[in-house]
Amino acid sequence: MAGFCTETEEDHQQTLSLMEQVNFDYAYTFVYSERPGTLAERNFKDDIPEEIKKRRLQEIIALQNKCSLISNQKDLHKRYQVLIESVSKKSSAFLYGRNSQNKGVVFPKDENKFGEYVEVEVLDYSIGTLKGVVITNNKSLAQVTF
Repeated sequence: MAGFCTETEEDHQQTLSLMEQVNFDYAYTFVYSERPGTLAERNFKDDIPEEIKKRRLQEIIALQNKCSLISNQKDLHKRYQVLIESVSKKSSAFLYGRNSQNKGVVFPKDENKFGEYVEVEVLDYSIGTLKGVVITNNKSLAQVTF
């Protein structure tokens, strides 16, 4: 969260420092906004200007993108059990699922169905997604260029 009441620039820098130390795989980020009836609304003045909140959020997102990319790079050539959830948003030729680390994984569509587990070897990655192929008997079912 960026821009909680009374957050100083030093507080924000400490958030960034902690993120660098922890290296989260992913994060849900947002700017603080008052919600009616909450303890924060009743007890704290929303005193951080919107432009500062937005700048701080962008800095958090940029750092998280770097951490996510490094984390996903470490998964290259590893194999994971993946629960098939849906067709990929970007191409109906690919399926999408999540591994036990809750990372999104896309791989070529085949005879597998939603709700099934498949073993996937990671061959490529982006900030938000691992990309791979389904493995059966240690052989890939398809070779894919990403």
